Amino acid sequence: MSKDKIGNFILECFASFVLFLFIVSFAVTFTLHFRPLYYADIDFLKIEQRSGMVREEIQENYDVLIDYNSIFSGIETLQFPTLSMSETGKIHFEEVKVIFEGFQWMAVVCFVVGSILIFLNQKKGNCLFWKYTSILTVVVPTLLAGLIAMNWEWVFVMFHKIAFNNDYWIFDASTDPVIMILPDAFFLHCAVLILFCVVLGSGICLLVYKILKRRRIRYKK
Repeated sequence: MSKDKIGNFILECFASFVLFLFIVSFAVTFTLHFRPLYYADIDFLKIEQRSGMVREEIQENYDVLIDYNSIFSGIETLQFPTLSMSETGKIHFEEVKVIFEGFQWMAVVCFVVGSILIFLNQKKGNCLFWKYTSILTVVVPTLLAGLIAMNWEWVFVMFHKIAFNNDYWIFDASTDPVIMILPDAFFLHCAVLILFCVVLGSGICLLVYKILKRRRIRYKK
């Protein structure tokens, strides 16, 4: 294999990895900011009956939580409008904020770097990186979807044990009533939406690859 081919292969692999990270981080970012999912779950999961709060109060507290976790809001301190919060609860949400902000900044950085890599690959006539991205992006959600389908509760617990080095995520409703408006089923729905977005991204990459490949074949003719 010539140096040019090796260089192109490395460039395409790097591009596919960056695009994979972008798709995943964008999926998480989109799901975080997609409030209609939670608004629909207020009715679907009967959160009003579960929490004893009216819909307006539930949405108000949820919106504050989302704004707190968004890099676009600039909010540094979490203060629920009507809900109390323990010190351990505050620490947990601070840790959650770091994770979500990490995904959001990853999406921004990977978008910029990915755009540059796409340009460089297109300039060299490379298009296989789109196919690599599609394959890489569909493998991960397939594995996760299988685990979720087998045992969502286990996945939920293991995620928290891996992401956090404490048990502050285990809330007591008497000191952190916010847990009453955040049922486990809602996080399952978030996981499904993230997986859907990732698979959609994989499909788009595969479609782009097929279009570019078809154009190349026509150009050669």
